Amino acid sequence: MEGAAAPGGPGLPGALLILLLITVLVLLLAAALRRAAPPAAPAAPPDGPRANGHARPEEPRKAKARPRREKQQQQHSFTHRLLVATLKGHSSPVTCLDFSSNGKYLASCSEDRTVRLWSTRDLAGREHRCLRANVGLDHAELVRLSPDSRAFIVWLANAETIRVYKMTKKDDGSFTFTASSGDFPKKHKAPVINIGIAETGKFIMTASSDTTILIWSPKGEVLSSINTNQMNNAYATVSPCGRFVASCGFTPDVKVWEVCFGKNGEFREVTRAFELKGHTAGVHSFSFSNDSRRMATVSKDGTWKFWDTDVEYKKQQDPYLLLTGQCSVPEPRLITLSPDGRAVAVAGGTDIAVYNTRRGEEEERLQGVHGHGITDLAFDTTGRYLVSCGDRAIRVFHNTTGHRALVEDMEAMLKKTGNKATRERLEQQICSARKALAAIYGRKV
Repeated sequence: MEGAAAPGGPGLPGALLILLLITVLVLLLAAALRRAAPPAAPAAPPDGPRANGHARPEEPRKAKARPRREKQQQQHSFTHRLLVATLKGHSSPVTCLDFSSNGKYLASCSEDRTVRLWSTRDLAGREHRCLRANVGLDHAELVRLSPDSRAFIVWLANAETIRVYKMTKKDDGSFTFTASSGDFPKKHKAPVINIGIAETGKFIMTASSDTTILIWSPKGEVLSSINTNQMNNAYATVSPCGRFVASCGFTPDVKVWEVCFGKNGEFREVTRAFELKGHTAGVHSFSFSNDSRRMATVSKDGTWKFWDTDVEYKKQQDPYLLLTGQCSVPEPRLITLSPDGRAVAVAGGTDIAVYNTRRGEEEERLQGVHGHGITDLAFDTTGRYLVSCGDRAIRVFHNTTGHRALVEDMEAMLKKTGNKATRERLEQQICSARKALAAIYGRKV
């Protein structure tokens, strides 16, 4: 028939065209899927460590850990003729130091989540033993040893509270540290700048950067709240005798309160004791002598002052200003007074200047002591050593200024006394101090 289409006629090209289009679409879709798929993960090594059944991602861990290792390798180098020792052990900056009242331990806390107790008997030796306490899931910014050296308290950076740790000796002779069951309740509204334990063991102090000081019972109950009225607190502490709490700040004075207890040991009140007035600008820091009869202050006005605080403050007697010295280190400044009140050290930046309190003269200058700004400064309980921290290391120095001041004082007393026993005692002290200086300098002094 003339009108019928022959097989393989005009309908075949249309079918081929449709098939070709489908093929092209499939190829395009496959190419798009290949571009969108993530690259295959490299096979784990046959013996590689695994976690939860999956290969450990080696490269990301290496990239994350490498900067930390490089940072730890950077150790600030420092040498000085008066340097006794450098205590190493912390892996992060040390933030606070504290000597036990019996003189046996030096406590240090660090951002590495540990508190270390160093034996002061080893300070002048080659090896420096220490006990380590771990602060779980937090780190301590401040540390203070208890009067009996069987416990210490810390201020936790993240939890913003006090935690008590007790030290117990195990059967094998080693020590273990156990945290108390409950931390102190949160009461401060501003960052805490210092904590302290009274030598009597009757109270604990915390001070924040606003104008608040809290007096706590050892069990964590607030006994009293003090408003310092100093615009802000720059520093506060408990006196070594355990009777006083003092603070300084924006105003050019230091305020001192007495924490009073009854005969049966019950808390009574906090009363104003006395003030140190004489600076012309805010006070950075202050320090007590071991018997709390002397104090030293350092101010934004560029001076440090030495005070006689052995006064009858209940009869309104004011402390006496004994000496004013000029600061030779930059701000901000820390000050610490030797236990016998004969030497004062002022730290600013990475430098330390040591002065005698008889004439106010600078006798020693320690420059570039730490890789970062000095965070704490203290004399040991014997007055033989001065210690500082400001990076991962703790520096221990001879207190030569104290030895020389002792010789001067004893020689002056020797001229005034005629008592044979007293003269012999003074001569013995002079001889011991001179021998100590000779040993430090390696020559006759």
